[in-house]
Amino acid sequence: MSEGVGAYESFQRGVDLMESRDFHSAAVALEQAKKLEPEKASIREALGRAYLSTRQFARAVEEFEVAVEIQPADHYAHYCLGRAYRGLGEDDRAERHHELARCLGSRLA
Repeated sequence: MSEGVGAYESFQRGVDLMESRDFHSAAVALEQAKKLEPEKASIREALGRAYLSTRQFARAVEEFEVAVEIQPADHYAHYCLGRAYRGLGEDDRAERHHELARCLGSRLA
């Protein structure tokens, strides 16, 4: 492995920090993971959750938009994207993604 911390380690650190409810520090670790692996939907989704938890709705939207672009059938990412849009007051967009989340989620049941 190269010098420094890898994407997986940064991702895992971010997830652990979110479990500890240290969302600001989690976002820092997850930003590092994103720099190393920008096309990983799991990293983008976790970073979006950290931003949601710190009420940074515009940044959360950016991350969840990429996550659903990478994995269009990810019902949880659509749900969280809807929450982020709701936080911005964009209720029509929020409802669209909540509906997609319901439809996609019901296919999994």
